[in-house]
Amino acid sequence: MLDTPDALRFAPPSDSALPLHFVAASGLEAWLAAQPGPVRDWLTVLGHGPKSRRPVLVPGPDGRPLLALALREDGPAADRQRFALASVRKALPAGDWRLVTDLDGAALEEAALAWLLEGYRFTRYKAAAAPAARLVAPDGIDANRIEVLAAAEALTRDLINTPASDMGPEELEEAARSVAQAHGAVVQVVQGDALLAENLPMIHAVGRASPRAPRLIEMTWGTEGPVLALVGKGVCFDTGGLDLKPAAGMGLMKKDMGGAATVLGLAQAIMALQLPLRLRVLIPAVENAVSGNAFRPQDVLTSRKGLTVEVNNTDAEGRLVLADALALADEGDPALVISMATLTGAARVAVGPDLAPFYATRDADAQAVSAAAAGAADPVWRMPFHAPYETLIEPAMADLDNAPSGGMAGSITAALFLRRFVTACPRYLHFDIYGWQPRAAPGRPKGGVGQGARALLAALPALLDL
Repeated sequence: MLDTPDALRFAPPSDSALPLHFVAASGLEAWLAAQPGPVRDWLTVLGHGPKSRRPVLVPGPDGRPLLALALREDGPAADRQRFALASVRKALPAGDWRLVTDLDGAALEEAALAWLLEGYRFTRYKAAAAPAARLVAPDGIDANRIEVLAAAEALTRDLINTPASDMGPEELEEAARSVAQAHGAVVQVVQGDALLAENLPMIHAVGRASPRAPRLIEMTWGTEGPVLALVGKGVCFDTGGLDLKPAAGMGLMKKDMGGAATVLGLAQAIMALQLPLRLRVLIPAVENAVSGNAFRPQDVLTSRKGLTVEVNNTDAEGRLVLADALALADEGDPALVISMATLTGAARVAVGPDLAPFYATRDADAQAVSAAAAGAADPVWRMPFHAPYETLIEPAMADLDNAPSGGMAGSITAALFLRRFVTACPRYLHFDIYGWQPRAAPGRPKGGVGQGARALLAALPALLDL
């Protein structure tokens, strides 16, 4: 799972690499004017104009490809599609190509990343050929960093795409251990009834009904720098518990560990890039199952932090396991705590599947993430920790309610619930991600997808003064 296929790497420099001209549609006329007559004639015969979006090969005198031309949107239309170069890659024949373009900076890096992401295939159960066209790393980019981003995204996608039959709490632990081993990190795990002895009672309560033992996976790395705590929801499958989901609601629940998958991808990138920080990753890994010892509606659970929680819906289990993990993270004197979770359907109703809504206790941190996201082609949208809604998560008989009635502000109330468990560290970011690409798009096949990780990675220098 951690092996990076060649399709997710750049080709080595080569004098034989063919030019791939990636030209803004509005600049086609000027580009044509600068080309030799035979090139102009060929494109005229083909009727290739500013509205053409399929790449075209231009042959040389010997009939073999001389160059390729691909047009991209520019102006307002460019904002409608990310990763346009991914579509170009899959349309090109095998061979090495070098990019000829006026793109630079973040736009050039996005194009290079798009190319690599198009090489992703999930092949655990069925063979699938990746595009055979390869790209020499364009001048002006940090090729190693782009490859690290692609590998991290591939890891996240692989973990989410793997069905629960092969991705339970134990397998998620194995994945974390593989990441740790590759980068010299240390993993410690508390599982089963030991969770009670270690004061992680809500993780135990949610996962105890499954024959697959619940656990808290902790990975640490680094000896110097600020402490960054990453907490990822690892619900490997969510039946809803005794408040059982209908079949339609259960269909994608293999992705309910998408927060853990995204955190592991981000952690892998941080370690691969050797960022000067101390990393602490906490993943509560459980399966929310149904059996005679399942936790029940109206149960009152006592959390690690001592706060009591009334269970008004066993299908709101993610915030319960995150709460114990966040309380543990908060005890370690972190500079910043970040949680990532496929937490609420309300978030998807609010912003759809493409945006990653996030919450921040400090405006400066939110601004840093939003600014970094724009350059990382990783769209996010800030949501409010709206204090007047605090009363919605305060039931009559316990400190907190895990599922306020009324159906209003579901993502906000979940975020407010989680914030109650991060009190020592004043800086907390929470991402309520979807983790799934519902239909194929350039560089993003249908299936598991990372959200927010690239934005966070790009923001870390500002967030932690690295």
